Amino acid sequence: MTGAIDTAGPAPATHKRPGRSRAAASDLAKRERRAAYLFLSPNLIGLTVFVAVPMLLSIVLAFFSVDGFGGYTFVGTANFERMVGDPQFIDSLGRTMIYLFVLVPGLFLSGLGLALLVRSQFPLVGLFRTALFAPNVVSLVVVALIWNFLLTDDVGFVAKLLGRLGITAPSWLGDPSYALGTVMVITIWFSMGYYMLIFLAGLQDIPREFYEVASIDGAGPWQTFRNVTWPMLKPTSFFILLTSTIAVMTGGLEMLVILTSGGPANSTTLIVYYVYQQAFVYGEFGYASAIGSIMVLILLAWSALLFALTRGGRFTHAD
Repeated sequence: MTGAIDTAGPAPATHKRPGRSRAAASDLAKRERRAAYLFLSPNLIGLTVFVAVPMLLSIVLAFFSVDGFGGYTFVGTANFERMVGDPQFIDSLGRTMIYLFVLVPGLFLSGLGLALLVRSQFPLVGLFRTALFAPNVVSLVVVALIWNFLLTDDVGFVAKLLGRLGITAPSWLGDPSYALGTVMVITIWFSMGYYMLIFLAGLQDIPREFYEVASIDGAGPWQTFRNVTWPMLKPTSFFILLTSTIAVMTGGLEMLVILTSGGPANSTTLIVYYVYQQAFVYGEFGYASAIGSIMVLILLAWSALLFALTRGGRFTHAD
C-alpha cells in the first residue's frame, strides 16, 4: 500500500514588516491619547473655568483698589505693602500656622489610627466604618449648627451633662482660651472619617504576602507596622499630608462663621476668615485678593517643599 507523498514544501514564514508594526503602534498610541484627553476634558474644563481663571483674576485684582460700585483703581503693590503693616493680618497668619501645625498631625494620626482599627474583621465593622464616615455626608453648615446648639453656654447639652457630674462647663465658644481649641476638635471629628477611608484604601492595597512573611519571621505587631505597613503607606501618607494642608488652609469658613464669627476677641480669625471679612464685610476686594494671593504662594511653597523632602511621596531613593 503506497502512501500519498506530500510534495508541498513547508509553508513560507510570514514576516511582519518593522515599519508597518511601528506605524500600527504609533496609531494605537495616538488613539489612546485622544481617548485619554476626551475623558479628562470635563475635569480640565472645570478646573480651568472654576479654579485657574478665578485664581489668575484674583492675582490681577490684588493690584487694584475696588470701591464696590464697579470702580477699579490701579494701586500697584499698595495692597501688599498694607499687609506688612496690618497687625490683624499678621495675627491671623500666625494663628493659622498654629491651627495648621496642630490640625494636620491630628487629622493624620486620627485617620491612620481609625483605619488600623477598622481594617480588621470583627462583628459590625461595616457599621463602625459607616458611623465614622457619616459626618462627611452632612453639610458643614448643619454640623456647625448642631455643635453650636450642643455647646451653648449654660443650656447646651454638654453644659448640662457636665453640670450633672458637678463640673462647671467653660464657655467653649465664648472664651478666647477655649474657642480655637474647640474649633480644632470639631474639625478633627468632622474630617477624620474621610482620612480614615483613604488610609483604609492604602492598607487594603498592601499585599497579604508581606504580612505572612513578617509573621513567619516572628515579627510582632509593632515590628510589622514599622517594617511593612508604614513603608507601604508612604505614598498615601504623602497624599494626605498635602491635601489636609490645603483643606486646613482654605476650608472651614462656614464653620467659623456659624460657630464664632472670628471671635471672641479675634481668637478664631484665621486667614481664610480674614479674607472673607475684608472682601464681604468691609468691601476691600483688592486687599482680600492680595491676601488670597499670599495664601496661594504659601501653599505652592509648602507643596514644593513636601515634594522635595519626600521625593514625590517616595520619601527615600530606595523605596
